[in-house]
Amino acid sequence: MYEGPAKPPEKLDADGTTIVVGDPEAPVKVHLYEDPRCPVCQEFEVTGSGPALRTLTRRREVKTEYTFASFLDEKVGGGGSKRAVNALRAALEAGKFAEYHALLYRHQPAEAVDGYTNALLLKLAGKVPGLRGPAFDSAVKTMKYREFVDRSERAFDRADADAPRGLGTPTAFVNGVQLTEEYSGMLYDPKVFTRYLRLMRYQPEQWPS
Repeated sequence: MYEGPAKPPEKLDADGTTIVVGDPEAPVKVHLYEDPRCPVCQEFEVTGSGPALRTLTRRREVKTEYTFASFLDEKVGGGGSKRAVNALRAALEAGKFAEYHALLYRHQPAEAVDGYTNALLLKLAGKVPGLRGPAFDSAVKTMKYREFVDRSERAFDRADADAPRGLGTPTAFVNGVQLTEEYSGMLYDPKVFTRYLRLMRYQPEQWPS
């Protein structure tokens, strides 16, 4: 998790849908597309390369961007993805997005259960120092950021239509280039992914665009 003095900045990009974590001048940019209910996203974030990516972001080597989809609500049923994306936006407003994002994936309910209830989202927020309070709690309970949730899904859909190979979740773009299926296994191998990102910083010519 992001803790202590090394905590990087986080903000909402001017496009209104991208959440940006890290030094704006970082030499490598990773743009992730995720759905909070996606179990493969959890694999990436918890046991895959997500923790390594957070370390590189703390070290100012990488800037990480997030676009959140919520299509699994329609596919599987329920509203957990939308509620989680709304809560993540509320956490950003409180300056606690990175911590809360990591925590949600560590406690992700089973995909079919629709377990991201308001009660669970608030309970988990209580584990992030300084996050719970009237503003955050009200935002969660009232779906204050519903418009952001809907815009983010539309942004995902546009990116899906524009990407040569379409998008799944998670999908990663590194310095604007989508990881091909050949290299997507790096998302679940922290050592290989770290090495790849550092090569993209120092020897980008080694990798095809």
